[in-house]
Amino acid sequence: MRIKDITKANEKNSSFLSKQFFDNINKNRLKEKSRSFYNTRFIFESLLFIWIVVTFLSCSKAKNNYSDKDVFRYNEHSNITSLDPAFAKDQRNIWAVNQLFNGLVQLDDSLRIQPDIAKVWTISEDGKTYEFTLRNDVFFHEHEVFGSEKTRNVRASDFEYSFNRLLDTKVASPGGWVLQNVSQFHAKNDSIFTIQLKKAFPPFLGLLAMKYCSVVPKEVVEKYGSKFRANPIGTGPFYFKLWIENTKLVFRKNKNYFEKDIQGNNLPYLEAVTVTFLPDKQSEFLQFVQGNIDFMKSLDASYKDDILNTNGSLKEKYRSQVNMLTGPYLNTEYLGIYLDSEEGLAINSIDIRKAINFGFDREKMIKFLRNGIGIPAVNGFIPSGLPSFNKQKGYTYQPEKARALVAKYKKETGKERVEVTITTNSNYLDLCEFIQRELQKIGIQTKVDVIPPSTLRQGKAGGKLPVFRASWIADYPDAENYLSLFYSKNFIPNGPNYTHFKNAEFDKLYEQSIQEVTVSKRYNLYQKMDSIIIENAPIVPLYYDEVIRFMQKNVKGLGINPIDMLHLKRVRKKS
Repeated sequence: MRIKDITKANEKNSSFLSKQFFDNINKNRLKEKSRSFYNTRFIFESLLFIWIVVTFLSCSKAKNNYSDKDVFRYNEHSNITSLDPAFAKDQRNIWAVNQLFNGLVQLDDSLRIQPDIAKVWTISEDGKTYEFTLRNDVFFHEHEVFGSEKTRNVRASDFEYSFNRLLDTKVASPGGWVLQNVSQFHAKNDSIFTIQLKKAFPPFLGLLAMKYCSVVPKEVVEKYGSKFRANPIGTGPFYFKLWIENTKLVFRKNKNYFEKDIQGNNLPYLEAVTVTFLPDKQSEFLQFVQGNIDFMKSLDASYKDDILNTNGSLKEKYRSQVNMLTGPYLNTEYLGIYLDSEEGLAINSIDIRKAINFGFDREKMIKFLRNGIGIPAVNGFIPSGLPSFNKQKGYTYQPEKARALVAKYKKETGKERVEVTITTNSNYLDLCEFIQRELQKIGIQTKVDVIPPSTLRQGKAGGKLPVFRASWIADYPDAENYLSLFYSKNFIPNGPNYTHFKNAEFDKLYEQSIQEVTVSKRYNLYQKMDSIIIENAPIVPLYYDEVIRFMQKNVKGLGINPIDMLHLKRVRKKS
């Protein structure tokens, strides 16, 4: 992880932006004239909401004596679809839900399992039985449904209800799979909650840290039914205050929150969180530069050359305004190769698959196409953000070796021409065209086929694409999540094995690993499996992604982590 400081900004915000950047914005605005009705409506709704929020916050400030420095503001490009943790599938929902709800355990920024509502837990010797002891000082956010007290403490029966709800087919939560290896769970009493697994699965605690497993109050869920999505009551550091969909979302400080900092001060520090929904990333960038939002979570192609140098450092003109954080992200970008492709295709040959892997410069690709954001994937499939990362070298740029492998294939098959088609969507066209040019230099004639993302997903799942661009973002922080893509019993549609890779030794090691409770031994098995993947080349690893965060200079305590979770309970804004 590296932290790059950026110095104090010029007060005239327009001076931060280059003439070229403004020219690009103007061109895009001309292209979007046809969307004027949408823009007009958006502006109207935004102005209306701003008036409402300003009035609301003005009254609050008069009553509670807090200022702008007590409010954290960020933008979400896509509208949040639900504030119900049972539907916390996408990052946009997960980030919001994380401010409102807690589970049994949580992950720190180093992905270590930490207590949350469960203060301690035990795991049986066979790895199947988990017993959690709950804190007795965790209370739900205030709501009239709780009666005169307006709240009540969390009990083990609340987790029993929440887990049953997660599995309820009528609820249709996309997170039910988290409990697929659970045979039963129940509340022993108000303080003890037990979970019994069908078979040992060491990464299970990491699964419980997912927002799907948050606790919800039965009384409130039954009162609102499906409308609980917009009337959430949890236990988190902030409580829900106001949501005008597609416009703005407001959370307020939960003064009864149970967590404290190391000095014994109550969390959270902030009084409020506001989320806007500007869909245009260039507009978001302008708002950030003008100081109207505190945090920007990503690097977009429309402004990456304006804000970053090719080595990934921030350009001089921004160094006084903001801080930038970067760190490993549990996401591996790769080209998948379908090994059950029709007979006669070049990619059926291991020599050609290896030639592709040796045949392009990942370092150069990251430097010039991603401005240094990303780690070249020269070590296998497991990303660098995991402790079981395989330090063994995989495929580095070796064009002469690649040419020799292509020549060997031609000699053995009698073919004079080697052809490969890479299928991608438009977001990754530049990467695939770079690979295309590089592979042609080693004798592989490459075509790049661009299709819509939905078509790409369908083709990948249906085995219709010999070579496809893909990515795998971890659902939980354990390498098993990545290696399951190559277990032979996980062929689509039974699992995520899109390549149809099958190897007896790999399967044996995989089955051993999911039973192994000793962490060091399990990591050793993971690395052996990753080495088998490298040797057989069913994929072409491109890069291990990185989290990148830009924040205003006065924002303190906003960390960074390999799952890109947004934690605001320890954030402060200095004057």
